[in-house]
Amino acid sequence: MFQRIFSSGDTMDQTNIPIIIKDANILTMNRNFDILSCSSILVDDGKIIDIDSYEVLRSKMAGRDCRVLDAKGKYAMPGMICAHTHFYGAFARGMGLKDEPPSNFKEILQRLWWRLDLALEDEDVYYSSLLLMLDAVRHGTTTLIDHHASPNRIAGSLDVIEKAARTTGIRSCLCYEVTDRNGVEGAMEGINENRRFLERVRNGDTGITRATFGLHASLSLSDETLKICRSNADDLNSGFHVHVAEGISDLRDSRSKYGKSVVQRFRDLGILEPKSMAIHCVHVDEADMVILKETGTKVIHNPESNMNNAVGVSPVLEMQDRGIKVGIGTDGFCQDMFREMKFVYVLHKLHKSDPRVMGGDNVLQMQTHNNSEIASLFWDEPLGVIKKGALADIILLEYNPNTPLNPGNLPWHIEFGIDATNVTHTMINGRFLMEDRVIAGFDMDKLSEMSRELACKVWDRF
Repeated sequence: MFQRIFSSGDTMDQTNIPIIIKDANILTMNRNFDILSCSSILVDDGKIIDIDSYEVLRSKMAGRDCRVLDAKGKYAMPGMICAHTHFYGAFARGMGLKDEPPSNFKEILQRLWWRLDLALEDEDVYYSSLLLMLDAVRHGTTTLIDHHASPNRIAGSLDVIEKAARTTGIRSCLCYEVTDRNGVEGAMEGINENRRFLERVRNGDTGITRATFGLHASLSLSDETLKICRSNADDLNSGFHVHVAEGISDLRDSRSKYGKSVVQRFRDLGILEPKSMAIHCVHVDEADMVILKETGTKVIHNPESNMNNAVGVSPVLEMQDRGIKVGIGTDGFCQDMFREMKFVYVLHKLHKSDPRVMGGDNVLQMQTHNNSEIASLFWDEPLGVIKKGALADIILLEYNPNTPLNPGNLPWHIEFGIDATNVTHTMINGRFLMEDRVIAGFDMDKLSEMSRELACKVWDRF
């Protein structure tokens, strides 16, 4: 059904032999932000087998075929995790709207996203996903938790995205956005797509791709639909991936229809739980935070998107004070978590008029430790850290600091020095998908040309 845009003679397949990443300075991203100078990493079968000197690791591999990649002192760190994105939005870039510019969040949904998703066909879903997955690889993002919508192509749409994930080699968690805005039939089809794909994952049919149960938002979901979703999720031991109080319209809708906040409503219907992710949580109050903490729900902060949509600033610091686990996503705005961290770092200082808040250590902990914990809802082995037994998702950075770099000041080197332009290599599940800034196997010029053609067709249907 879809062309594979490979360069001549190349494929994404790689010989499955052990790899030693030689002589790297390892930013472990463990709880102490330990740095291991001039160390080597042994990778096999998708995992980190050992960390030691090159000589020790080479002796352990005596008599076995083993590839050696000389890092030459580059920094190695775990691949970045994006806790919330939308692959389906790739063709929105540069697209003109057919109405007056939206003046609020609900109009943004109605005039942009709810028209775009209706215009998507299977081929668009595939290439939109493929493009943003490759963009993630280029920026050192190795794990992405996606939230999909294509109302005219619901059945099998998650298989299409999973095919793109297999083609690129990216680590992803997928779901379909259930909503009532396209009628009862559309809502049930979305529920069935989540259920079907969750069963595929449970049966081990999706490789490194995982699944959760997607919901749009309170303002587009009835109590009846949410109860059906809860029943289906119970059968599959799944939590939910849902937008929560992103715009003030979502909160007002819930109070008007149900006499309670979005968070209270979702709590009462069993949507909030330790396996659930509440995206945005901009318009939440003290009572809502108590519920989020009590239910163990994970919150995902998307600062760049919130700023662009002018919906407000999520009270991340207040939620953290109450022990709520807050991670970072991009809402599809980009796939670059270095960039997103910088927005987290500066937004809350401006919002609070206080340069002391949201320190670099807090931001890095959200991106590494918190996002890793959120990803552990879906993958059993550790990821987001370089240690023995962790999944081998590793990036190499060409960074020559102008000042000393140590565990104590690492967060500020990342906020003020390191960014995605420093990424030279990206490994996912023990395979190098990018080496020396080249993503193997893809004819990127041809892929971009095809993407432009598809985008024009989507824009015509928009």
